[in-house]
Parts: sequence; C-alpha cells; structure tokens
Amino acid sequence: MDYVRPVDVAAAMVNAGRTKLALPPLDLLIRGGLAGAILAAATSLAITGAVQTGQPLVGALIFPVGLILIVLLGLDLVTGSFGLVPLPLIESGSNTRPMLANWGFVFLGNLIGSVIYGALLAIALTNFGATAPAGVAAKIIAIAEAKTTGYEALGLAGMVTVFVKAVLCNWMVCLAIVAAMTTSSTIGKIACAYMPVFIFFAQGFEHSVVNMFIIPTGMMMGAKVTVAEWWSWNQIPVTLGNLVGGFVFTGLALYITHKPRLAAPASINALTRVAAE
Repeated sequence: MDYVRPVDVAAAMVNAGRTKLALPPLDLLIRGGLAGAILAAATSLAITGAVQTGQPLVGALIFPVGLILIVLLGLDLVTGSFGLVPLPLIESGSNTRPMLANWGFVFLGNLIGSVIYGALLAIALTNFGATAPAGVAAKIIAIAEAKTTGYEALGLAGMVTVFVKAVLCNWMVCLAIVAAMTTSSTIGKIACAYMPVFIFFAQGFEHSVVNMFIIPTGMMMGAKVTVAEWWSWNQIPVTLGNLVGGFVFTGLALYITHKPRLAAPASINALTRVAAE
C-alpha cells in the first residue's frame, strides 16, 4: 500500500515548507520560472481544447497536466507556497522575513516564466504580429479583458467577486498539492492532484499565476487592458485571495487537525479502544 496517513501528511507539509524556506534565491527563481511557464503552457493548451471543441469543460479536463508536472518535478508556484511555507514558522515561532522572501522570489520567478511563455505564444499565434488575432489568440484577448475591465465595470461587487474566486481557487490548488502527499506512487500523485485542479478550472476561479500568463499575453495581442487595470483589478486581489484560500482553508486547517500530538497515557488509550469496540 502506498497510502500515507493524514498525520504523516501533516508532518510532510511542515517538512516541505521547511525545505522551501531553505532554498536560495536563484533556485526559487529557476523553479518559479519553470513552474510559471509550464502552467502557462497547460493554460494555452486548455484554451486551445475549449476553442477547438466548443466545450469549455474539455479545457478543464486538460489543464491539470500543468500542475501535475510541477508537483512531479518539485517546482514552485507561489500559490502552493502560500499553503506550506508558513507551517514551519508556526511550529518554531520564528519571524516571517524568510517566508516573505520566499514568496517574493517565487512570485517573481512565476511572473518571469509566465510572461516569457506568453510572449513566445503571442508570436506563434499572430505570426509575429503579421496576422490579426483569431481563434485561440482572440479567446485569450477576451479572457484577459473579462478578468480585468470586466470586474472593473462592476465596481465593488467586481472586487469582492474576484477576491472570493481567488480564495476558492487556491483552496483547491493547495488541496491538490497536499493530496499528492497522501501517496508515494507516481500514478497516485497524478490522480490525487488531478481532481481538485479540475474542480477549480472548470468553475472559472481565479489563479494568480495563470493570470500572469493570460492577461499580459492578451495585452501583447491587443487586449484593451492597461497595466494598472491588470494589477488593480486582478493580480493584486487575486494574489491576496489565493493567500487566504491556500493558507487558511488548506495548509492551516489540515495542520491544526492532523499535526502530530504527544501520545496519550496508556489508560486513556485503553478507554478509547473500549469505547470504539
């Protein structure tokens, strides 16, 4: 059996956070850059599948391949770090400076990787600007506008909506990362990570790293979105919502309920066994 007990998963979550905190900035940038590019590639493939079939659900079935590759290769998304990196600090009571530095470098790496892939894709889809955006390119432009000016048009309601969608998104993404820790087999990790990611993408929730690709790529191809609108109406509120969703609803919640505890006295253990029987 390759199943890992929840109490051991909680310990693995803390150890994963501790390992991430120990990584030097260069490693964080490289792992973050690769993760951003891979997730961008999965997103563009998902959009391609949805456009070609006319069925958005097809895109949701395809998209999890990106996060699965990131998990298997040990790369870093800032969204996953939101759920895991604070845990060793909670145990040790140390200051938050290393955590903030980790998040900053991974965020920057994710942004660099996402934008580079987006720029290359924009060239491929428009023949280096010689062809008007159509098909997948036009869809990316429409999504970029919907994720920014679409929320802006709703005012406060749009800001609340984008934040809540971000909370729901990273609740599922971090759940996928932790679920992959419940098994030691490659096939098991693929299956466990697949399900929560499918849930978030199929419902159109907001993921900050996905948006690092979609919005600037749409802007490169003509989306009517300014840099200020990108950051004010999407990137900043989505990042904050992802932080709340990943840390509070996955990392902290599972840590609190499953963290290793001191063994109970023998008499209490005996009473517990009797009650169970």
